[in-house]
Amino acid sequence: MKQGDAVDGTVGKALDVLERVAASGKPVRFAELLEGSAFPKATLYRLLQTLVRQGMLALDADLGTYSLGMRLVRLAHGAWAQSSLAPLARPSLDRLAAQTGETVHLAQLDQGQVLYVDKRHAARPVEMFSSAGKVGPAYCTGVGKAMLAYLPEAALEAALTRQSFHRFTDTTLDTPRALKAELQAIRARGHALDREEHEPGIICIAAPVLTRGGRMLGALSVTTTTARGNLEGLERWADAIKQAAAEIAEVAEGWQFPQP
Repeated sequence: MKQGDAVDGTVGKALDVLERVAASGKPVRFAELLEGSAFPKATLYRLLQTLVRQGMLALDADLGTYSLGMRLVRLAHGAWAQSSLAPLARPSLDRLAAQTGETVHLAQLDQGQVLYVDKRHAARPVEMFSSAGKVGPAYCTGVGKAMLAYLPEAALEAALTRQSFHRFTDTTLDTPRALKAELQAIRARGHALDREEHEPGIICIAAPVLTRGGRMLGALSVTTTTARGNLEGLERWADAIKQAAAEIAEVAEGWQFPQP
């Protein structure tokens, strides 16, 4: 193994540990991290100690639990300002939420998956999977399909290999062939629909955020439930959501965001 490979391997292991702590959603004990871990006990302990010394994790010595450290919080704020559409999109999201009275999401593509970067709750909030900072599937969500539809061919093929195509509901598109046909239809009409494909009772309309040159930066959606609306009703917001997407793209035109 080359020296560079060894260094990358160590960094990768440390990032894996960080992600496991973050995914727990609460302070977590060593035994919980060790359970199901790919690392031997001594390796995991060494990685945790290093992450604590570097301020990426915090150790509560009394409770014996690990949580995300303040250095990581500082880095996250820097990433939010430099790489997220959210700060630039805030005024447009506020206007769209006020106009529709429904839940509004802003998302970007991360390793072929949907990363929700901002959200406005409906006038009458409903419980759903999405929240800022959460990662969801691209192939069965409105924002995900809106972004996939406007990827260059090579990037799309790479993203498709990262989809699980798990069938969440009866309307989930669970094959690459079915999804590609849907993406073609999205490009034709300029917006995507979620027909309860990820969560029963949750529907949405979504539009991509595209630069003047056609570079896809993200997507936003207006979401409601079948208990108080339908897809035909959501489509009346198609022009409004496309206008909001265009506003965000114009403000973000000169920014260098990470490529999906």
